[in-house]
Amino acid sequence: MKYNSVFDIIGPVMVGPSSSHTAGAARIGLLAKSLFGGTPDHVDIYLYGSFKDTYRGHGTDVALIGGLLGFDTDDNRIIKAEEYAEEADMKVHFIEMEEERSHPNTAMLRLVKGEERLMIEGISIGGGKIELVSINDYAINISGNYHALLVFHKDSFGTIARVTTVLGNNEINVSQMNVSRKEKGDIALMTIELDEEISPRIIEEVRNIDGVDRVIEMAEN
Repeated sequence: MKYNSVFDIIGPVMVGPSSSHTAGAARIGLLAKSLFGGTPDHVDIYLYGSFKDTYRGHGTDVALIGGLLGFDTDDNRIIKAEEYAEEADMKVHFIEMEEERSHPNTAMLRLVKGEERLMIEGISIGGGKIELVSINDYAINISGNYHALLVFHKDSFGTIARVTTVLGNNEINVSQMNVSRKEKGDIALMTIELDEEISPRIIEEVRNIDGVDRVIEMAEN
């Protein structure tokens, strides 16, 4: 077996009893906040499988809330995350789901602030590692270990090439790329994980590409 770092063996530095149920949950919350671009006013959190069965005892609830507030896995404020959420006027509602998902440690978060809406599905795969597997019902596969761009665009000829040309012209190396769509010819989602941080100027250049509808930047977590 190949390990990328010592944390693959000993696990993450964390608050809480479980790397899967606590540290992983906090990272799902952190990535949700990053994708949303700030702290939401209201969050519905749907819990599945073992997350549903043990979330109170393993601190999954406070870890998810802490992540949504920007607390990292080793932040002691996670323990009192519900109090901090109340201070921030962020309302959180947990819903226990009987439906089975592809992974037993699954949380689906619906974030709301004004007219902004975001739905993400995250899974905790062990050792504090996570994957985001959907956003707004588009299938994705993001680990949060790399800087990433999520590019919503028209499912039309040439758009993907124009985006990759902008990245290539600016010497930005792509580590992984995936395109997901719901229907042919509708809006598609391009997820691009990068080897380095990307400047606001390049992001704006991508936003201005013909066919691009929306761009979300996600910092390395």
